[in-house]
Amino acid sequence: MSHTPGTTLMSSPPASSAARPRQVYFFSTCVVDLMAPRAGLDAIGIIRAAGIEVDFPEAQSCCGQPAYTSGFTEEARRVARAQLDLFAQPWPIVVPSGSCAGMMVHHWPRLFADEPSLAAQAQRIADRVVEFSQFAREVLGLAAPASVGSARATPVKVALHTSCTARREMGTHEPSEALLRALPGVELVRQAREVECCGFGGTFSARHPAISGAMVNDKLDAVRDSGAEVLVSADCGCLLNMHHAADKRRAAGEALPRCVHLASFVRERLGAEDAARNVTD
Repeated sequence: MSHTPGTTLMSSPPASSAARPRQVYFFSTCVVDLMAPRAGLDAIGIIRAAGIEVDFPEAQSCCGQPAYTSGFTEEARRVARAQLDLFAQPWPIVVPSGSCAGMMVHHWPRLFADEPSLAAQAQRIADRVVEFSQFAREVLGLAAPASVGSARATPVKVALHTSCTARREMGTHEPSEALLRALPGVELVRQAREVECCGFGGTFSARHPAISGAMVNDKLDAVRDSGAEVLVSADCGCLLNMHHAADKRRAAGEALPRCVHLASFVRERLGAEDAARNVTD
């Protein structure tokens, strides 16, 4: 995954409520890196447009959550252990997924509870992990009205989906909502099943496909009924699940909103011509 899409979003960075670092690490997540790279590039583009240098450790891989939540603790531990040395500098670690950020913040230190030195190293990493929407709001100041300037203002209705762990472990629905409300022309609409799972749940969707399929269709029904034209999330696992389910229904003639990562949508609304329009772009 390369580092930068080339569009500048704003002429000068907006004020922010948190100290702005000169450099950050970017942990892309395996889903973004392998299945939705444009979402990662859009997130990096936003950070770089604010004058912050982005370091992408090429040896990074999975956060270990699929193994961990499936009960394979030792396998998750090996995955995490292989990455503890990748973030040696005291920079923030920006993660474009609240689910993966939650794994690193809450569960990496627990994986090494019986090895104090590794537990301490994992905790130092956990203390620097920040989910993308929180970073964009609190550090980049993109939820401030002054940040949007004269950017694109075509009216659009948008629904937000937050993954289960992102909502409950990291509270990322709050900064995500703030970012969307600040964007020009955006009306944030509420869906009836806003706090419910989309049915993905990592390996749950593979182990229980019928239940998972019913859940994602319930979610899409609620989003459709909200009047949303775009479905936004900061978690690509959920987005891919909903995007492909929606594609199947579109093929049968149904009108459903497009599904796109929050970072891509923010760049789009701030005038970036090369921002991804769908999570699969």
